[in-house]
Amino acid sequence: MRQLGVYNNEILAGVLTEQVPGRGYAFAYDPAYLASGGTPVSVTLPLQPAPYEAESLFPFFVNLLPEGANRTLICRKFRLDEEDLFGLLTVMSGGDFIGAVNVRAI
Repeated sequence: MRQLGVYNNEILAGVLTEQVPGRGYAFAYDPAYLASGGTPVSVTLPLQPAPYEAESLFPFFVNLLPEGANRTLICRKFRLDEEDLFGLLTVMSGGDFIGAVNVRAI
């Protein structure tokens, strides 16, 4: 099981979990973030106390990843399968993402 902290404007918003490698994902908002009245990380993931679950990685997080030649280069550098989207998100964690949302290793 791999996990990443999801930050919105540098505040911990929740935790993204890969429950089964390659399939089975969950995203849960942090209770303190919910209590603070923070904004959702995505319109597709509105604030709620119950975790979101899906068989494939949530499209919002997939859209944070590079595409094409950049993805290929990063995967070669870190010896990742290009289909390992969570692995790619993990090696990019702590990096500079476009927008207010960032992911970091726990």
